[in-house]
Parts: sequence; C-alpha cells; structure tokens
Amino acid sequence: MRKPRGIWEIAVVGLAAVALAACSPAQSSTAPSSMPGMDMPSSSQSAPDAPVATNTVSIKNFAFAPTTITVKVGTTVTWTNSDQDPHTVTSDGKSGPLNSKPLNQGDTYQYTFTQAGTFSYLCTIHPFMTATVTVTP
Repeated sequence: MRKPRGIWEIAVVGLAAVALAACSPAQSSTAPSSMPGMDMPSSSQSAPDAPVATNTVSIKNFAFAPTTITVKVGTTVTWTNSDQDPHTVTSDGKSGPLNSKPLNQGDTYQYTFTQAGTFSYLCTIHPFMTATVTVTP
C-alpha cells in the first residue's frame, strides 16, 4: 500500500522550483539597444541638429552628419558613405530630386540644387536615417 504524500513532498518540490528560478538568467524587459550585426548611433535623433552651412555630408554610424544643412541655390552637395553597410540618399516623398544608387563604403553621391526649398531625405535601406537640406536663394 502506498503512503499518502505529505507536506514534505510538496515542500521539496517548492524548494526545487525556487532553486531553479534563482539559477536561471535574469530576464530583461527592455528592448535591445541594437540589431544583431548593426552598430546603431548612440544618441537619439529625435531632435534635429542646428543647420550647418556646408556642402558635404558624411554617412557614418548609420546617420547623416550633419543632419541639417543650409546651402545656396546652385550649390553641389556631396554625400560620402563611410559605413561598411550600403546606404542611399533618397528624397523623402515621391517627387524629390535626390535618388542615389546604393552607396558602398567610400562611394559618393553629388547633387546640385537648382531651386530654393527644404528637401528632406532618407536612406531607403535604413529608413530611420533621415536628414534635411535647406536651399536658400
């Protein structure tokens, strides 16, 4: 005849469960800070930088730098990809003037702005990469 299970067996099972939980790795409820295989910029890009008067833009660490530039009509702007991953310089919207092919590391893209206005652009491969060119008369 089998003996009835008592409080001791329940206590042993409970202690084993507590011991297993204590030995398991801690779970984090936060999202990872980067995607596997990608180096993400360390700072948030929610606030645009102050406009910079330059005609060169670097593509580095999955960001355009500077993110906001100001040039005069007739200026040729040059973008240079310094990242190992390809990027594009593409107007945000259907009818913008910027439309580069994928730029590999060291490749450049140039565009001469012939009209005043504000031109937002992004990398179509990494759409979180955004920037703006303001062209003044």
